[in-house]
Amino acid sequence: MWGKKSMPVQHALYRMHELAFRTQYAELKERTASAGRLLQGTPGSLQLRRGTGYAYWYRVFYPAPGKKAEQIVCKDGDTAALDEVSREIEFAQWTSAQVRNLRKLDFQVADKGVASVLVELHNAGILGACLALVGTLGFMAWLNELGAMAVSARTQDVDIAARQKLRLAAPASFLEAMEATRLGFHPVPGIPSQAPSTSVKLKGRDGLRVDVLTHGEELGKTVPLPQLKWHAETVPHYDYLLAEPSRAASLAGGHCIPLTLPQPERFVWQKLYASAERKAKPEKAEKDLLQAATLGAVLAEQQDELLSDSFRDAPAALKEVARTRLPALRRALSGHPQALEQFELALGPAARKRSRPSSAGP
Repeated sequence: MWGKKSMPVQHALYRMHELAFRTQYAELKERTASAGRLLQGTPGSLQLRRGTGYAYWYRVFYPAPGKKAEQIVCKDGDTAALDEVSREIEFAQWTSAQVRNLRKLDFQVADKGVASVLVELHNAGILGACLALVGTLGFMAWLNELGAMAVSARTQDVDIAARQKLRLAAPASFLEAMEATRLGFHPVPGIPSQAPSTSVKLKGRDGLRVDVLTHGEELGKTVPLPQLKWHAETVPHYDYLLAEPSRAASLAGGHCIPLTLPQPERFVWQKLYASAERKAKPEKAEKDLLQAATLGAVLAEQQDELLSDSFRDAPAALKEVARTRLPALRRALSGHPQALEQFELALGPAARKRSRPSSAGP
């Protein structure tokens, strides 16, 4: 597509939400951060049952679409327990309404399956113990945190990254947390077959998958995480990615879940590295590149972030690979000259030699 001067139309990778909408998100995140335990599934309702000669209150809800469940709350007459759950339901209803409004405003909201996973990990105390949400869901969460609107591919993967030394007061079972979702997760066989599992998955070819990742010099090795009673798959440079994570939140289903994210500028460089390493998976490589370019543009243009500062701290091997992606970054950031200058500054003097686009027509 061409403009009046025979120049290619340059498309912006993102737009910013209005201040009022960013404030609405910030209030939701703040209230959720202090809410404590989150209710699984829909908010549900309270029902009194008297069938056994004793009267009990139950919470009736849907943990997943089409799956009805009940949880016993208390005996009839236990006013304190009933009032507590009533307040939790009221808060869940308010949260669901807020998330629904933010979805209409083009905030990034993952599906209900993702919500079930993150809620159970939160309630088990795992998400607050140096585990971070990474991958596409991490990118989506950072868009919300920075108040930016952008296109994001849907994903059926939940990538949770862990430091190998976790700050947990007591061991917590990752698998038990996944079983508590009531969705039917099952461990994925390891590779090779005798290796322990590092992932769980729902049935079906496109079923939701949860992967536990950690740092390792070699991609794809299996290492134990004793405090989670589980194993993780190693990914190079995740020690750099997970250094000093940020408190944030993720919107999913009708929930806002407190969690941690890698620092956004480190996320940019790791995604750029990943885009170069996925030689056998060009579609995923393109997705990683676009996420790095988009988040980098938001940071450079809206936050005045000096991307070169975070790049200086990156491992040498990551830097070397990231530099090979500059030609692709120039194409992706054609509508963001300020951000492109930041990338070229970070990637070194040789990288700053840009070829100017021709003014000639096709």
